[in-house]
Amino acid sequence: MLDTIAFSQAMDMLFSGFGPWLYVIPGLLIGLVFGAVPGLQISMAMAVFLPVTFAMDFLQAMLFLTAIFTGGAYGGGVTAILMNIPGSSSSVATAFDGYPMARQGKHNEALGLGLGASVVGAFIGYILLLFLIEPLAGLVLKLGPLEMVMVVLWGLTLIATLNDSTVAKGLMAGALGLILSQVGMSTTGVLRTRIGNPYLIDGIAVVPAMIGIFAASELLRLRGNTYLVEAEGARNISFGRILSGMFETFRYPGVLLRGSLIGAVIGAIPGVGSSVANLVAYGEVRRSSKNRDKFGTGVPEGVVAAESANSSSEGGSMTALLALGIPGGAATAVLLAAFSFHNLVGGPAFIRDERDLIYAIIVGNLGQVVLLAVIGLLTLRLLGMVVKVPLTYLVPSVLALCAWGGFGITGTIAGPVTVVCFAGLGWLMRRHDYPVAATVIGLLLGRMTEGELVRTMQISGGNPLAYMVERPIAILFLVLLVLITIFIPLWRLYRKRREAAENPS
Repeated sequence: MLDTIAFSQAMDMLFSGFGPWLYVIPGLLIGLVFGAVPGLQISMAMAVFLPVTFAMDFLQAMLFLTAIFTGGAYGGGVTAILMNIPGSSSSVATAFDGYPMARQGKHNEALGLGLGASVVGAFIGYILLLFLIEPLAGLVLKLGPLEMVMVVLWGLTLIATLNDSTVAKGLMAGALGLILSQVGMSTTGVLRTRIGNPYLIDGIAVVPAMIGIFAASELLRLRGNTYLVEAEGARNISFGRILSGMFETFRYPGVLLRGSLIGAVIGAIPGVGSSVANLVAYGEVRRSSKNRDKFGTGVPEGVVAAESANSSSEGGSMTALLALGIPGGAATAVLLAAFSFHNLVGGPAFIRDERDLIYAIIVGNLGQVVLLAVIGLLTLRLLGMVVKVPLTYLVPSVLALCAWGGFGITGTIAGPVTVVCFAGLGWLMRRHDYPVAATVIGLLLGRMTEGELVRTMQISGGNPLAYMVERPIAILFLVLLVLITIFIPLWRLYRKRREAAENPS
């Protein structure tokens, strides 16, 4: 329940002056830039600007860093829509329908949909955090590696639905991603499939691989074209159409709510976060949609589902940090460093003793979401100008940026080499109608699945089935997984065939 006294004190902290809000707009702009540039991660931006917060008080520092977090979460979706370049792993699903919309000349509407879904998703995520932080913290404590295995498997089931041509090709592409995820040192310290190359000890760098297979391969495929959007009249950047796209978001309230809830819950699980949340949300919305066969061709629901889950997972990830003192990912690890510098530690004692400060952080983030809507609208006109740049200039500059981003991630030549290799792989896959997104999902989630499986085997003493009997949440996840991914699709197929038999016309 909301503590009204602490909430009132939080309002005084936030609105007694402009101090807490001075760094929010700069933080959002920094996040948008780092999120939109390939290879520049949100956590990288937060780490770079962490020393700036040492001169601030704790509330100012948290609002500045979380503003970078909020802006970056949306910035990654902008390039995913305009150029098929997910700015981060949490924007992968945004590209599935956002980029086809842009290629059809609907880039204004797609950008508006992404912004609207991001704002609503983040708002719902922080509202849930405001009222349910203690129950959510209790739930997170009950989740072990077995439950995380079920959640990650849920994300992997999306592979079977990404069949641009056939289910078999989708599964083969996903299997390739899973195989590639096993390169390098295993969770137990075993070296595998590194062909004597020391750069592969830590495995294939996921972000450079993702940049190469998504972005660079698409740019290679576009050779011979003049612009990203061929129709001249469709290349206009229209504030009105972007705004219309934002309002169109509310035509899909069920998608918004489902994506936001999935994002908030999965985002709260340490080590899983937004990378899985946007994939699971996209997959579930696609499975339940009447237009599921059109997903991947430019369906607005796909953009809404992915972006709402991506942004709401931010509030979920703050749950573990504030209530348990556990960082859910790289970005919240930087926030934990800010806690340490100001001699504070998240956890039950922090909730008990500093409730007004927690409420101030959460309400401050709600304010950031409102500011994101305004700043996003103002910057989208500038970012959307990329569709007016001729490909003769855009392709070499973006390819150079991709290579630079790969180097920035790894700090070695392995980053640009990974970009080039996966660009070639992506070009071959697209040429033969294999879904590159399925390979990315396998690569992204394969190692995570392996790690959680190893921990499950260790905890269960080698008997995971007996261990599962003691884990009712894991059983519930498994039942839902089987029901949603197997029985419901089979039931729909049966009904479809029955109706076709009854109405042969």
